[in-house]
Formats: sequence, C-alpha cells, structure tokens
Amino acid sequence: MEHKTNVMRVLNAAKINYKSYSYDAKEALSGLEVAACLKEDPAQVFKTLVTCGKSRAHYVFLIPVAEELDLKKAAKACGEKSVEMVKSKELLPLTGYIHGGCSPLGMKKFFNTFIDSSAGGFKTIIFSGGKIGFQVEVSLDDLSKMIPFSLADLTLKN
Repeated sequence: MEHKTNVMRVLNAAKINYKSYSYDAKEALSGLEVAACLKEDPAQVFKTLVTCGKSRAHYVFLIPVAEELDLKKAAKACGEKSVEMVKSKELLPLTGYIHGGCSPLGMKKFFNTFIDSSAGGFKTIIFSGGKIGFQVEVSLDDLSKMIPFSLADLTLKN
C-alpha cells in the first residue's frame, strides 16, 4: 500500500491531479540530492521556506532547490521592510511541518505564499509532500485552486 501524507490527502480531497514521489531520505539530504534521486531537473523541484516579516507576519516562499532566497526581493514581494527566515525550532509549532518536510499545502494556517517566477516556465512543479522522503508534482493552475499565491522574482542572481 502506498504511503499517503497529509498533503496527498488534501490533494485527493480536493480532487487535484498530482504525481507523488518517494525517495530514501538517508540518500538525499539537500534539495539538489532530492532532485537527483527523483531524476528530475533541479529547476523544477522547489523548496518551501517560511519567513517572518518586520510586521511579525509570516510568509511562505517556494524557490528552486539550487537557488537561494533573496531576502530583499522576498520583502519587496510581500510588502515588508525586511523578512528573515523562521528558525527550525519554530517551524513545527507554526506550520505543523519539520525542516526538510515543509509543504505549502496543509499548514496549520494559511500564510501569504509566493512562488519564484521561474515556476511559470514549467507545466508542473515538484515540492515537499509534507514529510521527509516524499514529494508531489502539481500544476500551478491546480495549486492555485488550493492556495492563493503570487509569482515573483525571489532568488539571488550570481
């Protein structure tokens, strides 16, 4: 029997088409290693980052696993003076997820969500299935039926 995460149950309940992946969490610690395990383009595999703004409001950002969040661009996208990453120990009580298994779907409460504009170049994006070792692949159209989000330029440019 296939293991279902909370994210998969949420997608099933909403009748959203998705593809699920599982991988050996001992073999893939970084997002790039996850993309390699899945044999997928790292530009299409996204990590979920949670931040806190100067106003104390929280925001969720999805960016490609090989990229780094530009905190200035993130702050601009959400209309804050500045944002900082939420500490790992604060993640579980805030979202219901642990570091490495955080998904934009199925959080304890909704936070304004922003996805790097590079996602628009793909039919689907892959992100955490809500548990380390699991990923889901969903189209942006279907994701927008689940959570409102904005596309924005969010990553550091070399």
